Amino acid sequence: MRKSLQLQHLHSKMSSFASAIEVAVPPTGWITAIRKALGMSLEQLARKLSVTKQNVFDIESREKQGSVTLKSLKEIARALDMQFVYGFVPLEGSLDALIEQKARRLAKEIVLRTSNSMALEDQANGEERIEKAIEERTQIIIGQMPKILWD
Repeated sequence: MRKSLQLQHLHSKMSSFASAIEVAVPPTGWITAIRKALGMSLEQLARKLSVTKQNVFDIESREKQGSVTLKSLKEIARALDMQFVYGFVPLEGSLDALIEQKARRLAKEIVLRTSNSMALEDQANGEERIEKAIEERTQIIIGQMPKILWD
């Protein structure tokens, strides 16, 4: 029950970021793009941050390379009178979908292994029975959320 509440809570937070997936990062990086759009020079931003022009240039370069720190991004945001936000969005669309996909993969592996053993003993199950077993096992795995799900 507790895990389910955690998942619901995270899902509601993460869903706010879902549309952000489609937002393309400007080729120059966000900092440079915003600074230039505001008509702010490197020197002006540097003064707001109490650093050198070179420091701001370095931060902008690191952002473009993907190696800027969260701390730097938060400081820049404050200096630009903005708020820096970040988050994660599951590739499957939601945490529930991610868990179900992983559980189904594990369930299929378990059921097919058992099914192959039974076939060797000439006790093979039909395709419909196997699919039903995979679905049942998937629901059990989702309910238990074993750590093996993430291996």
